[in-house]
Amino acid sequence: MQQQVSHQFTRLFHPEYLHAPKSLSSQDMDKIHTWQSQDTPLFLEIGAGKGKHALLFAAANPDKRLIAVERTSEKFASFDKLADNSLENLLNIHADAIAFTAKLLKPNCLDGVFLLYPNPEPHNKNQRWLNMPFFEFLLSRMKAGATITLASNIEIYIDEAADLLTDTWQLPFVKSSIAADSARTHFEIKYLARGEHCQELIITKPENYCTRFDDYAADLLV
Repeated sequence: MQQQVSHQFTRLFHPEYLHAPKSLSSQDMDKIHTWQSQDTPLFLEIGAGKGKHALLFAAANPDKRLIAVERTSEKFASFDKLADNSLENLLNIHADAIAFTAKLLKPNCLDGVFLLYPNPEPHNKNQRWLNMPFFEFLLSRMKAGATITLASNIEIYIDEAADLLTDTWQLPFVKSSIAADSARTHFEIKYLARGEHCQELIITKPENYCTRFDDYAADLLV
């Protein structure tokens, strides 16, 4: 029996209205195509910042591949300088992650997604990741058993996400506190040093979980 995602509180995402990122080189495109056609586990980091987590993850997991996407030019420039093509299993991309995902990722291709300390959007809750229609599309790009790691220092953000996972997305998750000596991102280091309570949700996509985009092919990969 298939499990159907609930859409009671989610607007429909429209990937056809987005434009493909323009900053990708032919080498980047070739690597994106190749990585999705091979069996090596593939991960996506959205909002990679200056790349601290991406570099740590790629170095610690040579048997996995990571596409790390950062939209902000200043942060990406710092990331790009640090990466310097030194890790063959890391691809850092300067682009909007929503457009990148919609136009360049196949269904059922990701083994994991990282959303580490996203902007909490205090004045517009509809821009929070689990309140966005894009979240359904992101789930369609994930394999069964794949996970999303969502971390934040804001308790109400985590609590709201947990409620949405239960009531709207019907997804299992594990909620935990982040250790005081964790240092995955610059934000995490700063928040923990200030004594803030950082938490994460590890969200799992179950077998037979359906979305309305399971058969939607990425435009640039057709």
